[in-house]
Amino acid sequence: MKHYQIRLYNSADFDQWNTFISVAKNATFLFNRDFMEYHSDRFQDYSLMVFDEDKLVAVLPANKNENTIYSHQGLTYGGLVLNSKAKLSSVISIFKGVLQFLNENSIEKLVLKTIPNFYLDYFSDELEYCLFITQAKLNRRDSLSVIDLTKPYSITKTRKESIRRGKKNNLIIKEELNFELFWNEILIPNLDKKHQVKPVHSVEEITLLQQRFPNNIRHFNVYDKDKIVAGTTVFCTDKVAHPQYVSGNSDKNELGSLDYLYHHLITEVYKDKHFFDFNNSNEEQGTKINEGLLFWKESFGAKTVIQNFYEVQTKNYSLLESVLI
Repeated sequence: MKHYQIRLYNSADFDQWNTFISVAKNATFLFNRDFMEYHSDRFQDYSLMVFDEDKLVAVLPANKNENTIYSHQGLTYGGLVLNSKAKLSSVISIFKGVLQFLNENSIEKLVLKTIPNFYLDYFSDELEYCLFITQAKLNRRDSLSVIDLTKPYSITKTRKESIRRGKKNNLIIKEELNFELFWNEILIPNLDKKHQVKPVHSVEEITLLQQRFPNNIRHFNVYDKDKIVAGTTVFCTDKVAHPQYVSGNSDKNELGSLDYLYHHLITEVYKDKHFFDFNNSNEEQGTKINEGLLFWKESFGAKTVIQNFYEVQTKNYSLLESVLI
């Protein structure tokens, strides 16, 4: 079994990390250090870099909490990020080395959430196989609602009526760079009223990230005359458009504002993407589904894709030693 050198990321690796992310076979802009470090004050970084002699061949975006490593609590997905030439045999050795490194540094568990395959340009299930061999525990499973824009999809009659309502009400959709209006008048009040929480990103943070990734983060507001009534912030990759935030005022059903907005995004703004990812409708660690939210997403033609969350004991690295025969 091949031996790889593994060490912690440090600030001097910034450019090398980002260069690797830009050509990796299973990475998105969320793994760029310019994105990861916007919330560096909230997480103790414990990202790993894997070398074959002096060549970087894999990275693990991660943070530490007590004796557990997470990949990554501040990101939508995580896992081993691999170069385009990575083969299953090498990934088995790499993951064995990662778990052994963690175990030798008094880390008991590695917790990770996999990146859904529709985000990727290439098949990349090597890590799933390694997790099976190391007896990882599947401790959560989210059901994502996704439209495959490369295939025919159907919108329900009820949704079409709501879209027509938005058009009849002469709603105006504007792409804007100013997030404050939506954050302060729509998003923050709604999240506080419904869930007693705040947005993951402050308005200052989302503004900073948009400035760093102008091609990946876009924002749209909906206006009834001159009054904002709804909005959404969309994270997009080469293949996928994913609304990170969406919210409307109390008149959203009567106005048809959200349906009108999403129809515009799906059929106009992002029509050339491969997938439109509505995200999950899960609660309570994936064990419950918000049926109304799921119904709304599926009424646009979305289908279900699963995202898995795993927990693996680092001491199980030895289970990978006898896989290759």
